[in-house]
Amino acid sequence: MNVTQPQEERGYIALADHGLIGNLRTAALISTDGSVESYCVPNFDSPSIFARILDKDKGGHFSVTPTSSFTTKQSYLPNSNILQTKFLNEQGVAAVTDFLPRQPSSATARPLLAWLIRRVEVIRGSMRLRVECAPAFNYARSAHTTEVLLDTSVALSLSPAPPDGHNKALFSSPEAKLDLDLRYIAESGLENVPEPGVQLHLLDLSKRGHKGPGVWTELELREGQAVTFVLRTPPDVTLPPQAHPTHETAEAMGIPYEKLVAGASTLRPTDDPILTKALLRELLDATNTYWNSWIRRSTYTGSWKEAVNRSALALKLLIYEPTGAIVASPTFSLPEYIGGTRNWDYRASWIRDSSFTLYALIRLGFTYEANAYMEFIFERVRARDLDGSLKIMYTIHGEKDFPEEELTHLDGHKGSKPVRIGNGAIDHVQLDIYGELMDCIYLSQKYGRPLGYDTWVAVRDIVEYVIAHIGEPDLSIWEVRNRHRHFTYSKIMMWVAIDRGIRLAEKRSLPCPRRTEWYAARDALYEEIMHKAWNPERRFFAQSYEDLEILDSALLIMPLVFFSTPADPRFLSTLRQILHTPERGGLTSNGLVYRYDVSKTDDGVGGEEGTFCLCTLWCVEALARAGEYDKKMLTRAVAMFEDFLQYTNHLGLCTEEISDAGEALGNAVQGFTHVTLISAAYNLSRMCTKYLGHA
Repeated sequence: MNVTQPQEERGYIALADHGLIGNLRTAALISTDGSVESYCVPNFDSPSIFARILDKDKGGHFSVTPTSSFTTKQSYLPNSNILQTKFLNEQGVAAVTDFLPRQPSSATARPLLAWLIRRVEVIRGSMRLRVECAPAFNYARSAHTTEVLLDTSVALSLSPAPPDGHNKALFSSPEAKLDLDLRYIAESGLENVPEPGVQLHLLDLSKRGHKGPGVWTELELREGQAVTFVLRTPPDVTLPPQAHPTHETAEAMGIPYEKLVAGASTLRPTDDPILTKALLRELLDATNTYWNSWIRRSTYTGSWKEAVNRSALALKLLIYEPTGAIVASPTFSLPEYIGGTRNWDYRASWIRDSSFTLYALIRLGFTYEANAYMEFIFERVRARDLDGSLKIMYTIHGEKDFPEEELTHLDGHKGSKPVRIGNGAIDHVQLDIYGELMDCIYLSQKYGRPLGYDTWVAVRDIVEYVIAHIGEPDLSIWEVRNRHRHFTYSKIMMWVAIDRGIRLAEKRSLPCPRRTEWYAARDALYEEIMHKAWNPERRFFAQSYEDLEILDSALLIMPLVFFSTPADPRFLSTLRQILHTPERGGLTSNGLVYRYDVSKTDDGVGGEEGTFCLCTLWCVEALARAGEYDKKMLTRAVAMFEDFLQYTNHLGLCTEEISDAGEALGNAVQGFTHVTLISAAYNLSRMCTKYLGHA
C-alpha cells in the first residue's frame, strides 16, 4: 500500500488516479489524494477554474489533504456517480464525499443547483486536514480578487454566532466575467461532540504564478464531526433583510429559528436557497437516488455487468442535457504520450461517435438518451453546410466553430506541451463520418422513432453527397494533419453510408428515385476497396490506397459494420497480421492494440503514442464475431477482454490510450472507449452463450 507524505510542493498525479463526477452540464476530475484537478464552469466547454492536472503550480485546485502521512482509497457509492475518497492512518479515517447535485426527474420543486459539494468527515479517531481552494479563472489567464466576507446565506445552528461571524470566500474575476463563492456548514453527528470550528484565511500563491489569492483552512476533526464545502456561482440579486435569518431576529420575534429560516427561503430565488444541513442531506440523497434509479433502467443481463454498468454511468456523465449532445471527453489536452505533443481538446461532440454511442445506449435499453441524441444529430443534418457537407464535430451547443488555440503559459501534464483548447480538426475533410452517421440513423429506425418525410429527404441528400465525393481523398478517422489520402477506413464507411441508405429505402418503402445508381455506386466501391486496398503479397488490407505497406487497426471495423463477414479469408488474414507484435509487423503488444505504427508512417503530428483502447476493444469484438467459425478466436477474445479490464482504473474508468508500461494516457474519461467496451461486452457475452454454452 502506497503511503502519501504531505508535501508543500505537490507534483502531478497519474491520469488513472482520478474519479469523475458530473451533473449533465459539466464534470470535475477528483484525484485520489482529494484534489479537484479539472473543472470547467458552467459547461463542459467553458474555461476552467481548476486545471491542476495541466499545471501543478498555477492551474488552480481545490484540495482536501491530511497534514500527516496517509494511505488513500477511492470508490463510487454503489450504482452511483457520487465519489468517496478515504484517507487512512493510525490516528483516524477521514472521508471526502464529492458530487454535483442531480435530482430525480420527477422533482420539479427546485432547479438544478450548479454546486460543487465536498463533504469532509472523520469516521474513526481524529485527523487534521488542510483545505485549499485556489481557483484560476479562464484557463489561469485572468486575474481575480478574493474577499473573506460574512455569510448571510447559511442557517447557523450555533447561538450566539461565532465571534467573527460565519464567513465565506468570494472570488471575483471581471475579466473572466465570473464570480465564485465558497461556503461551508459544520456539523456534529454525535452527542457531546461539538461542531468543529472553521476559519478561512487568504492564501497567496503568486510565487507559483496564480493571478489572485486562494483561501485555506485547517480542520481538526474527530469522529462524528463533518464540514461540507459548497462552491458555486452566486446569484447576482439584492435580497431584502428578511431573507437573511439570524438567531437574534428569531428570538426577538418569539418564533423558532427553523421557522424563520423556512420563511426566509420563500423570499429568495429558487436557485439560491438558505444553506442548511437538511438541504445538504436532501441533495446528497436525491443525487444518489437519481443515479441509482437511472442505472436500474439498464436491460443488460450478460457477463461483465459491473464493468458495463460503470461504463454506462460514465457515458451518462458525458451527456450535455440541454441539447442531448455527448462530449468525447470532459477533459482537454491530456497527453497521448508523456512529454509528447499529441494533446487535444475533446470537449465536443463527434459525428463519428454517433452510431457507436447510439448502439451502446440502445443495447442497454436507454431509449430516452438515444432519442435525445438522435434529435441532436438530426438537427445537424438539417443545418448542414450549403455544399451538403457536415462538420466532423460540433460543439455541445450545436455550433460549427471550435477554434484551436495553444495555451503557452500552462506547463502541460508532466511537461507535455502544448496545451490546446478548441480543435482545428473541426474543419477537416473526413469522409468516413457519413458512414457512421447513416449507420446511426439506420439503427435509430430499427429501435427508435420513425423517420419523417422531410428528414428522409435530408438523409437522401447525404447519400447523394457521398456518391458525388466517392473518389476523393480525405484525412479520415485518425485526423492526420498532413496529406489527404484514399484511406481504406473512409472508403469502407462511405460504402456503409450508401448501404444503409439503400436498406432504409427498402425496409421503410421510402421513395428513392436514384435507387439503381445507389446500388451501382455501392457495389463499385466494394470492388474498388477489394482491389486497391488489398496488399496481395503481405495479405492484409492496408491503411490507404497510397500506402499498401501500412497496417491500420481501424480496419477491424469491417465485420462490425457488415462490410465483410468475420470469416472472410481476407479479413481473417488482416486480423491475424494485426495480432502480431510490432516487432513481427503487427500492432498488438501485451494484448493491447496500436492504431498504426507511427515509426512507419507520417501523420503530420509527430511524437509517440500508446496503444489505443478503442482499437483493442474493436479487436475483441472482431475476434468474438470470428469465434462463430473458430472457437479458438472466441476463447482469445474472452482472454483479451478480461486482460483489458485490468487496465481500467480503480473505479472502472477508461482513458483513450495505454502506454507500454500500462500507464493511462490521453483524455479521461474517454466516451468512445466506454461505448466500445459496452459493445464488446454485449457481443462477446452473446457469442459465449451461443457457442461456448456459458456467458
